[in-house]
Amino acid sequence: MKTWFITGASRGFGRIWAEAALTRGDRVAATARDHKALQDLTEAYGDRVLPLTLDVTDRSAVFDAVSRAAETFGQLDVVVNNAGYGLFGMVEEATEEQARAQLETNFFGALWVTQAALPVLRSQGSGHILQVSSIGGVGAFPTLGLYNASKWALEGLSEALSAELAPLGPKVTIVEPGPFGTDWSGDSAVHTEPIGAYEPVRQARRAGASARTPDDPALTAGVILQLVDSVEPPLRLFLGPYPYLLAETLYRDRLATWNDWRWLAEQAAPGQEGHLA
Repeated sequence: MKTWFITGASRGFGRIWAEAALTRGDRVAATARDHKALQDLTEAYGDRVLPLTLDVTDRSAVFDAVSRAAETFGQLDVVVNNAGYGLFGMVEEATEEQARAQLETNFFGALWVTQAALPVLRSQGSGHILQVSSIGGVGAFPTLGLYNASKWALEGLSEALSAELAPLGPKVTIVEPGPFGTDWSGDSAVHTEPIGAYEPVRQARRAGASARTPDDPALTAGVILQLVDSVEPPLRLFLGPYPYLLAETLYRDRLATWNDWRWLAEQAAPGQEGHLA
């Protein structure tokens, strides 16, 4: 029996993974901005569910929630930073409030949960943190600049964290889903006020998105259970086939650009000052 702490458990991946864990007999501390959205879980699984009302941007509340989960269940085995949403719009269009709110939830929320859980995991010498990123944490796309920024920040944090925890026991996996049929672009999304000059970019983005059929998020449940049961889990795991196609192209292009401009980059080395144009 594993004990999970899952943020954003009212819907999407968080709900699917919570139900998968509970179905096989695990225990779940499930958080949502309104714990009433978790009532059906408590009715179905009783005291194996600890429903918690939590806004992950409230650092003090996050520490209280993680502490309560650890005290209630006696341990934490899997910590899932799933809470988040998408801010859709051009970089120029994002207001300060929108930009800060995006980072507060997607990045700082995950940071607060991670910091709160680490003392428990370190004392156990075990545990597994799942940081829910996105293919948007590997590549950046028009209309998603602030969302991309939040996920790139999470990926950098998580890679460093994994190295820091290597001698201590706990593991970290950055989960990078492709397009799935969650409400990420639906009710939970926030949209900027459009600037007309960007309309061609917006239309091209819509056309590309409509050409793809989102995968069924329920298919990820078994994958996540296998992941958390792994003795040596990976630092990164794609969900679905789409991220592979995109990542291969992205990294091939990045390597080509770096190599094409190596002649200029190496002029910054000692002894090369005289070659500067």
